[in-house]
Amino acid sequence: MGGKPSLLDRHHALLGKGTEEEMEIFGYRTQVFRRALCIAGYLFSCGALLLLFYWKPEWDVWANCTPCDLEEADIVLLRATDEFQRYKRKKVISLDLQRLLDSEKPEQLFSEDQESVINRAIARPGGKVRYIQVQKIRYVWDVPGKAFVRVGSLEDSNTCYQIHQKFRDGLTRRQRDLRKLVCGPNAIEIEIRPIWKLLFKEILNPFYVFQAFTLTLWLAQGYIEYSIAIIILSIISIGLTVYDLRQQSVKLHNLVEEHNKVQVKVWTKPEGGHQSESCHLVPGDVLLLEGQKLSLPCDAILLDGSCVVNEGMLTGESVPVTKTPLPQADNVQPWKKHSLEDHRRHVLFCGTEVIQTRPSGKGPARAVVLQTGFNTAKGDLVRSILYPKPMNFRLYKEAFLFIVGLVIIGLIGLVYAAAVFGSRGRPVSDTVAMALLLLTVAVPPAIPAALTTGIVYAQRRLKKKKIFCISPQRINICGQINMVCFDKTGTLTEDGLDLWGAIPCQEQSFLPLHSFSSGPLPWGPLCQAMATCHSLLFLEGRIQGDPMDLKMFEGTGWEMQEASSEEKETGETEEFTIVKPGATASQAPSEGMSILHQFPFSSSLLRMSVVTKELGKDTHGLYMKGAPETVASFCHPKTVPSSFQEELKSFTAQGFRVIALAHKVLSLDAEDSLRDLDRDEVESGLTLLGLLVMENRLKGETRPVLEELRDARIRTVMVTGDNLETAVTVGRNSGMIPLGDRVILVEAADSEGPQPASVTWQVMEDMQSCKEKNQDPCISIDGSSTSFHFAMNGKTFQVLQKYFSPLLPKILVNGTVFARMSPGQKSSLVEEFQKLNYFVGMCGDGANDCGALKMAHAGISLSEQEASVASPFTSQTPNIQCVPELIREGRASLVSSFAVFKYLTIYGLTQFIGTALLYWQLQIFGNYQYLIQDVCITLVVCLTMSLTEAYPKLAPYRPPGRLLSPSLLLSVFLNVCFTLVVQIFAFLFVRQQPWYSPIRSHRGCPLGNEPFLLGNGTGNATEPEDTVLSYEDTSLWPLVTIYCIIVAFVFSKGKPFRKPIYTNYIFSTFLCIQLGLSLFLFFADIEAIYKGLMLLCTPTIWRIYILIMLLVKFGVSYFVEDAILQNHRLWLWIKALLRFRSSSKYRKLQRQLQRDPSWPPLNQRDFAEDRKGEAYTNPVFENSEGD
Repeated sequence: MGGKPSLLDRHHALLGKGTEEEMEIFGYRTQVFRRALCIAGYLFSCGALLLLFYWKPEWDVWANCTPCDLEEADIVLLRATDEFQRYKRKKVISLDLQRLLDSEKPEQLFSEDQESVINRAIARPGGKVRYIQVQKIRYVWDVPGKAFVRVGSLEDSNTCYQIHQKFRDGLTRRQRDLRKLVCGPNAIEIEIRPIWKLLFKEILNPFYVFQAFTLTLWLAQGYIEYSIAIIILSIISIGLTVYDLRQQSVKLHNLVEEHNKVQVKVWTKPEGGHQSESCHLVPGDVLLLEGQKLSLPCDAILLDGSCVVNEGMLTGESVPVTKTPLPQADNVQPWKKHSLEDHRRHVLFCGTEVIQTRPSGKGPARAVVLQTGFNTAKGDLVRSILYPKPMNFRLYKEAFLFIVGLVIIGLIGLVYAAAVFGSRGRPVSDTVAMALLLLTVAVPPAIPAALTTGIVYAQRRLKKKKIFCISPQRINICGQINMVCFDKTGTLTEDGLDLWGAIPCQEQSFLPLHSFSSGPLPWGPLCQAMATCHSLLFLEGRIQGDPMDLKMFEGTGWEMQEASSEEKETGETEEFTIVKPGATASQAPSEGMSILHQFPFSSSLLRMSVVTKELGKDTHGLYMKGAPETVASFCHPKTVPSSFQEELKSFTAQGFRVIALAHKVLSLDAEDSLRDLDRDEVESGLTLLGLLVMENRLKGETRPVLEELRDARIRTVMVTGDNLETAVTVGRNSGMIPLGDRVILVEAADSEGPQPASVTWQVMEDMQSCKEKNQDPCISIDGSSTSFHFAMNGKTFQVLQKYFSPLLPKILVNGTVFARMSPGQKSSLVEEFQKLNYFVGMCGDGANDCGALKMAHAGISLSEQEASVASPFTSQTPNIQCVPELIREGRASLVSSFAVFKYLTIYGLTQFIGTALLYWQLQIFGNYQYLIQDVCITLVVCLTMSLTEAYPKLAPYRPPGRLLSPSLLLSVFLNVCFTLVVQIFAFLFVRQQPWYSPIRSHRGCPLGNEPFLLGNGTGNATEPEDTVLSYEDTSLWPLVTIYCIIVAFVFSKGKPFRKPIYTNYIFSTFLCIQLGLSLFLFFADIEAIYKGLMLLCTPTIWRIYILIMLLVKFGVSYFVEDAILQNHRLWLWIKALLRFRSSSKYRKLQRQLQRDPSWPPLNQRDFAEDRKGEAYTNPVFENSEGD
């Protein structure tokens, strides 16, 4: 019974499990009978059913197909696993490989790569491959694995040894042809979409379909001029949208087109090297990199030689990066796990530029193609632009619920209209038309577009401030940010470091500090280490590379020459860099040194090293530099001074950046290949040479920006790869940790043997503030301070995640400094903050922060690029001023979107009430009356209201992030109720006037105190009833029209999130013109105007009554909106009175921890209860009841 999977299991699976693209996939088979019924349905419904299926692809699949095994499916239905759960319909395509395979069996082609996805995808017998294409990525059916799997890259399961063994000699032509057919061409192709396609897609948008339905009704009722005006506006709107989409399509096409036409040299069996177009590359191909500059057309793993690349497109940092070959380690671990987070140092990414190559061995540098097409790094960037990730933001979900509510009101109006017109004996066609017309009045079709107007204008303003966005949806979310994580180096502090001093180490003790202001460092091992242990390159006549390495090298006064090469006895050619003493260097008994080999720096290893040789001598040496604690761990204990930690702490506590240098003499034979050196073996038993102290200055903008964010009650956190003490000092100097606040160091130790994992808490001494006050000795701040901050390193964070999961959220609520964090740990930290319901912003330089920038609600990369794969936002201004700027614009955009949304809702309901009242006497507003309300007022308001710029100062609270918030719902409800009361009052009161007459005529103006008599020859008692002319219509039209102008003004509140209304000159001018024109039309006794607008002349006193009603409406609306609904203090008082508490997880934790007398723990050690992660728990906290 239990062996065979059920149909449900075989029908449903996860596609791309565990990745960002994860989706549910369901198998279906098309049924002929069902298909025939659906085609008949399309014909009988005049295409309405087809349109419905276009909007709801899942209904299309359910109607046309029956569920089946994924293995037998010809149609699959994809459902996103996020909260939106959007569906997509995809056709399963079948490839026949029989002709290509000819008589050869797949086993022969994949004899060396049996576990290849392509080999597993070929059905036997038959030689067919089934695949689907989802968001430009191809997924093939894995026959043995019974699942759709991604194709277009080498398998991650390959070990380093297997990659070298399988692919070092290249592929045969037939293998290449087979892989190309299954994987597709190596091209990032962006079609310039034809205008007719864009037009067709835009017209089928539900917004325009609803508008077409509305226009049909208006035309049927004879509203010709109004309908033509709306048609013209719709054509302009569609035209502008199509033009914009077309321009974007052309721009993106041009961005990637060059990538598809690169000439590369490929090594194939048995032909050898030959030129080929990059579009023919397949995973497994071997590229020969022969020194010329090249924009990489694919992702590739370096097998031989070394390369220098510019990864600006990828990371936003235009700094040359050295790539090293993948080691040939005979290891059972997959190649990525073998190199841990540093597998990237072996990978050449698509879109990056190869600046320089260095051959190794008997030939040029070689790389095996890892990924092609849209699977590559550049393809990932393009796909993120083409398919932006839908944001889990309640705004869009609640907008839908809001529209549903308006539709319900419209349906009530439909029933009311049908009842009124039906009971009066009107024809059925008229009754249906008028009922549907009232339904359309309640739901303004522009409501969905209203949510994007603020975003469009905000994006334009951000662009002017050199902040670029590839995901505009996130702009509104920026308005909700209440926490920002900052990288330190290059973000809070200057990118380049200034040399401050060096402390040589000799015979297990530190020598006096050498200050670089007094001159270059004297000749010695420490000077040699500084001159050689770096990743600098001599390119295009100048030294290029990491800014810190550059400063360190300049401090020696040495010079660098272009790379040289020599042929060894084994026939191998080795290239190396030569450094020599310059004119300003200290006198040295040496001609110079050659840097033969480099073990690059990595963020997880926290060190780098080089193998060197002194010119004219045969001795080799290894120099290492890196984090002091790391370097010291590789040195002989007898060479490390006992005062090492104290010396280190004395500098890091003052905010200095400290790196350690070490050395070792190597015994290498002439025939030894440097590339085969085992890093772990040569990087052991070193001698500590000393410490290099560098000044890491704060950027001038850092402190003011952090103060601004703190005043706005936006929490700031530092996430850095630097030393903990340095990070804490920078935190204090920048104001992130206010003066007088305690810093509690949290240190966690992993479990060892029987010893369980533990965590210790210790108050850190504020050495910097003591130095400022000239206090000696330094005394730690006592426990009386109420504010405290937790500081920890990456190792502690990882242990807390693993063993102390219940404790971690409590620490994060007050965690401010996170040091020595790897890129993966940075991403995890952002995710943990999001779990606590924080809206997290992340600002970094893009290099080691890519994961965290993508994970955050708003990731901002400080980069010279307009768009990078690193983050949704890119700032070309290299400081953190962009952060408050983005939050300001996000808040303004959010408030503007809500204001336009509210305005359109109230405009629709106000017009709905007026129309419903006129229906009572079988009338409706006139053609030009609607035209003025809809086009001259509402449309102009919607287009200009959001032009108001953001308020320059950040308020200490955020705008509401929900459409269904009490203030917004009350605003709509109260305004609608008030306009309902006023309109009903006017409708009934006008009938009580002595001059009122139910007979409608344009002839003459009644006197204020006399009835309008028709017997004096001015009218005809027998003239037919008019569907527009009436005193009720004449009274209601100005109440509706001018109220639209009133609410536009009332909802354009400036401070605290937007500038005052008068700064929006366009909007203010139009509002004044609209108000003046409306009052003129109402008060001008010009018969031609009254006839054109189908209004009746009323006594002046009645017009004054209407004006008084409008003034009362304005006064009440303005008072309710400004003094009550937008009064932040009043709402705080109401919340306090009702004992309302925020439901955010971090708020609950804060309240619970405030009541816990034992929090924070100080000077104690706690243990995990067991090895599985059951952690220390505080009984007081756990048993306290949350609000």
